[in-house]
Amino acid sequence: MNPESNLAALGLVLPQPPAAAGSYVPTVRSGNLLYCAGTLPMADGKLTHAGQVGREQTVETGAKAAEACALNTLANIKEALGSLDRVSRIVFVSGYVNAVDGFAESPAVINGASDLFVKVFGDAGRHARAAVAVNGLPRRATAEIQAVVEIKA
Repeated sequence: MNPESNLAALGLVLPQPPAAAGSYVPTVRSGNLLYCAGTLPMADGKLTHAGQVGREQTVETGAKAAEACALNTLANIKEALGSLDRVSRIVFVSGYVNAVDGFAESPAVINGASDLFVKVFGDAGRHARAAVAVNGLPRRATAEIQAVVEIKA
C-alpha cells in the first residue's frame, strides 16, 4: 500500500494545502530534506479546534487537533513533492499545544499527529519529536505541528 491508499483506508482525505498566513512559504527543500512550516488544525479554511487544552479542550480533542494539523502538513508535503510516495521518512516533528499553565500531557496531545504519520507511512513515519505546551498559538489554535521530511532520491 502507498501512503495515499493508507489515508483512504483510514477514511481520511487530504485538505487543500493551507496558504501561508504570513511572510513565509509552506515548505522549503534543502537537499533531500523538506522543511514544513507550522500548520494549524484547519478544514475548509476554518479552524477546527480553538482554545486551550485544560480549559476549552481536552487531551482527546487536543489529539484530534494535532491530527488535523498533521493532515494539513501532509497536504503541504504532497503539494511540494507531487506525491506522498516520494517521502522516505518523517524525520522530526515539533508539536505545540495551546494549554493551561502547568499542563504536563503535551506528549499525549501530539500523539494525534505522530500516530497519523505512522498509520500513513508505517515505520517510515516514526520520528524524533518535541511536544511542548505553550500558552498561546496563532488564531487561538489548540495545536500546531512542524515537520522535517526526508525525500527519496
